[in-house]
Amino acid sequence: MENCIFCKIIKGEIPYNKVYEDEKILAFLDINPVNYGHVLVIPKKHFQWFYEVPDKILSYLTIKSKDIVIALKKTLKPDYVALSVVGLDVPHFHLHLIPRWKNDGMDNFWPTKKYKDNEEKEYAEKIRKEID
Repeated sequence: MENCIFCKIIKGEIPYNKVYEDEKILAFLDINPVNYGHVLVIPKKHFQWFYEVPDKILSYLTIKSKDIVIALKKTLKPDYVALSVVGLDVPHFHLHLIPRWKNDGMDNFWPTKKYKDNEEKEYAEKIRKEID
């Protein structure tokens, strides 16, 4: 994609701080981290949405992300590393690997809601019907 900032990073047009790279994926520090050590992992081929990424690439990216999480745990010693797939800020599929500490002041990433009456069951049924 011509105007995709992540594609420009892959091409070397924009500076970044690399954490990992191979022929299929690139991992680098987020310039606006939720916490220090926040890593973005992206496929080198452009896909906008999670569901567009071929299974082989998605599997590979996930396995390498696990390796990066292990490195984050060893080096930064967080209590855990949150994995997030948001995709609204940059239209290039990516995973966020965010080191988290129990006292980091972030209870949740997003505000939560409560289902009313039987809504939870209804939502589950609707979604279940569409899964192959």
